[in-house]
Amino acid sequence: MLHTLLHSPSHSDLETLILMTEAGDDLLLLQDGVLAAVAGSRALQQLAASPATLWVLEEDVQARGLAGQISTSVHAIDYNGFVTLTIRHPQQMVW
Repeated sequence: MLHTLLHSPSHSDLETLILMTEAGDDLLLLQDGVLAAVAGSRALQQLAASPATLWVLEEDVQARGLAGQISTSVHAIDYNGFVTLTIRHPQQMVW
């Protein structure tokens, strides 16, 4: 399943999100959700416990001036990569 986090981690239920993920899932951080990918953040520490692969939308990182602050443990993708994830996962859950 593809999970997409659109909201700031401070306004999201990360604990439930993590409980809902399984091995083979992907979690894409976009819009204000990219804040969860900031290196050293509490949100990133929480999401690291998830079995899902973490992705961040590069365009949203740039738009929020966070380039250079994103953890190297999170994979950056562009919109083409986003489309690839949606093709890979017919089911999606938006957070």
